[in-house]
Amino acid sequence: MEYKNVTVKHKANIYDGGKVTSRTITTDKGEMKTLGIMQPGIYRFNTQAAEVIDVLQGRCRVKLANSQNWEDFEAGESIEIPENSHFEIDVSELLDYICHFG
Repeated sequence: MEYKNVTVKHKANIYDGGKVTSRTITTDKGEMKTLGIMQPGIYRFNTQAAEVIDVLQGRCRVKLANSQNWEDFEAGESIEIPENSHFEIDVSELLDYICHFG
């Protein structure tokens, strides 16, 4: 996938001591996305807008808010996260991803 005519927010989003990093882009259609990397580890994130995370490389498992179950994801799969929620992600292999908002 390739995005043309985007605006890139220069300041990186850095979480958990640099183990999770991303850059925010806005497409010419006004869509906001982050392009990022997660190193192996377990992380918890809160959401405001709904998110779809496309896994480009690596493996992880995700537990959504109010769920006791973990679901496995790998390259080529997408994770849907509801708005105004949270999720835990357990990254077992370096994870390269694109997160789509809204």
